[in-house]
Amino acid sequence: MTRLKFAVVGDNCIDRFGPPLSRSLVGGNAVNVAVQLARLGHTSLYFGAVGEDAAGHRTGATLTANGVDVTYLRKRPGITAYTDIEITPSGERIFVHEDFGACTGYRPDDADIAVLKTMDHVHIGWLDDGGALRRALAAAGVSVSQDISVNTDPSNLGTAGLSIVFASAGDGRGAADALLHKLLGDGARLAVVTRGSNGSVAGDGHERVAVCSLAVPVVDTTGAGDSFIAGFLGARIAKRPLSECLLSGRDHAALTCTHFGGFPQEPQPL
Repeated sequence: MTRLKFAVVGDNCIDRFGPPLSRSLVGGNAVNVAVQLARLGHTSLYFGAVGEDAAGHRTGATLTANGVDVTYLRKRPGITAYTDIEITPSGERIFVHEDFGACTGYRPDDADIAVLKTMDHVHIGWLDDGGALRRALAAAGVSVSQDISVNTDPSNLGTAGLSIVFASAGDGRGAADALLHKLLGDGARLAVVTRGSNGSVAGDGHERVAVCSLAVPVVDTTGAGDSFIAGFLGARIAKRPLSECLLSGRDHAALTCTHFGGFPQEPQPL
């Protein structure tokens, strides 16, 4: 396997699961993707911000323990972000409350951006910068992706210049193809749309590939989409065929559904 250099920029949070689990785990789109890329054997750098609190220390320590480079993790005033989650009997998540804490207003500085420009690929999670980093990296010719499903604020959404855009269309097949067409029309070079139990589809305007889902005993779907992204990116940046990229994403997502949280870790009591 070729060891690639990835950077992931954006959100982190403490996922606080209510009863019956009543435990918390480190998560967030960008953190989960960074950890999963490291678990795949790649160099993985995380760029983001935590609060000057115990949760922030825990986040940094967890990333380090999972092989992620935290050189560019910042500590900012305020609390570390958190998400309160309820889990249904079928394993689906219900987000009860979310506070982005120190992630709010985080921006990579010029020195950070210089490092990001040296990566094989940069993935952006939740980032409330109005698309500034996306545009800067795209203008510099950097391979960059973003998950637009984790940020519903229109002011921070945009696909122009993205090498890869990830989105979710639920279970609808027709809706997924419509979204795929829209994302490509908006300027993304490659669009990848997950369809829940109906698998996923990807296309670049010339090639369209779809794969079915993989049935596993579902414990929790938290972070499954993030694992999909990491699996897809590891294959795509290694120049594997598009069908293999989707299968890699699918298989990593399915594995994540078999445990609580976005990656294996020791939970802490609430």
